[in-house]
Amino acid sequence: MDGTKKSNLTTLCYLERDGKYLMMHRVKKAHDINHDKWVGVGGHFEPDESPEECLLREVKEETGVTLTRWRLRGIITFESDAWQTEYMFLYTADRWDGEIAGRDACDEGTLAWVEKALVKELPIWEGDKIFFALMEKENRPVFSLKLRYVGERLVEKVLDGKTL
Repeated sequence: MDGTKKSNLTTLCYLERDGKYLMMHRVKKAHDINHDKWVGVGGHFEPDESPEECLLREVKEETGVTLTRWRLRGIITFESDAWQTEYMFLYTADRWDGEIAGRDACDEGTLAWVEKALVKELPIWEGDKIFFALMEKENRPVFSLKLRYVGERLVEKVLDGKTL
């Protein structure tokens, strides 16, 4: 994007293979709200993009592959006292064309395949544990999840309009 403020609309995708997720350890960017956290791949919408256009562009930029099969899993609203509210379209993908770029190819972090069972032991956002449980344990269809943070502390969780 040019010098304008980034969109508060984002995508995040977890590529799946052999019981693992492709994750990014965010260690390369200065002033990164996700610094040292493990997340999927994705990013901010560019002007006039649909969620799918953003998803495909961001995955290609960060991994080098072109998705051929993906699934919308949820819409996450992140509210915080430290940053603007963000609306994230959460996806998983299990088919793509091309080879995943080397672990250090992305300028935002290091890519690594992580066993699904081990993800919750990594430094991830507390709210991410909730959406991983919804995707994995419950295999829930598309959900809406609102997560409110004070600093890095999760203080409110609302799933499909109901407080957890």
